[in-house]
Amino acid sequence: MSDTPEILERIRDLSRLAPFNNWLNLEVYRIESGEAELHLRWRDEFAQYSGFLHAALIGGLIDTACGFAAASQVGNVTASQFSVRCLRPAVAETFVARARVLKAGRRQVFVNAELGDLADTDETPFAVGEALMVPIPS
Repeated sequence: MSDTPEILERIRDLSRLAPFNNWLNLEVYRIESGEAELHLRWRDEFAQYSGFLHAALIGGLIDTACGFAAASQVGNVTASQFSVRCLRPAVAETFVARARVLKAGRRQVFVNAELGDLADTDETPFAVGEALMVPIPS
């Protein structure tokens, strides 16, 4: 799976199968072997009571980015475990979730991710997370 355009289109097709991703209007922006970058434009219905991005969406973005990064190397996966640490309130016009595979084995794929503001040149994350993904049969 070294043909980047082919991987990108495969992951975009996979994302379109998920009603949650469609509701978000989640953009699979970049996929390379072991890496994923997703973009999400702000909508008011994403807010929690103080106007920040809801933690449930933060977790969903981290999980999805990790899953797509893992899938780019090993095919279909599901999350076995993931954790998220919210570092500061998340407010942005466009959020960016970036994930990278740390180690891909036959039974487990270890992935890290960050969620930030696409316009932030310092790339200070709102949240960081990690996931343990498990390959599943196609």
